[in-house]
Amino acid sequence: MTRTVSVAPGRLGRWLDGFGERHGAVRYDVTPASVTLTAEDGSTAVVAVPFEPLAELSREGLVAHVLRERRLGVLLVRRGGYAAGVFAGGKLLDSKVGSRHVQGTTKAGGWSQQRYARRRDNQAREAFAAATEVAVRILAPAKLDVLVCGGDRRAVDTVLEDPRLRDVAALVQPPFLGVPDPKQKVLEQAGADALAIRIDVDQPE
Repeated sequence: MTRTVSVAPGRLGRWLDGFGERHGAVRYDVTPASVTLTAEDGSTAVVAVPFEPLAELSREGLVAHVLRERRLGVLLVRRGGYAAGVFAGGKLLDSKVGSRHVQGTTKAGGWSQQRYARRRDNQAREAFAAATEVAVRILAPAKLDVLVCGGDRRAVDTVLEDPRLRDVAALVQPPFLGVPDPKQKVLEQAGADALAIRIDVDQPE
């Protein structure tokens, strides 16, 4: 049975110890992108290295890597809203959240449908333009180490196409976060989710 767990950076060392305590002696296979634990009872755990590559290829190197303080940017964009934030040490230092109304779809046909479609497209462009300005103001001067994005991929790509965000766009790393329309609490949770370590655990039946 395979399941995926998320572990906060500060809990990773204890989680690795606990895996050995539960399943027996553990062998570590370490690469710059992942760390695989194989236990005595056949259980495995594959740790996806966040913000790869992992430079020191060891268990201790992995723990030090995830605990390293980074200046993290988060950009969330959906048709109904946007948010940009800068985090350091798990704390939100600067942020801006906004929303724009984008017309929903209509069942009307013919000219009415075309008119609604044009209006919706115009509203979406205005919303993405507003999101871009916020990203330029919050993220571009923040001297980020990494950027994590979420929401709608096409919307995020549209924002990051702006030439003023070229350097920021080069810092994008997984995961891509699935989020509802961005609000302040959604942004704060996204900052924590961006740092969480994802581990695929497989235990024999």
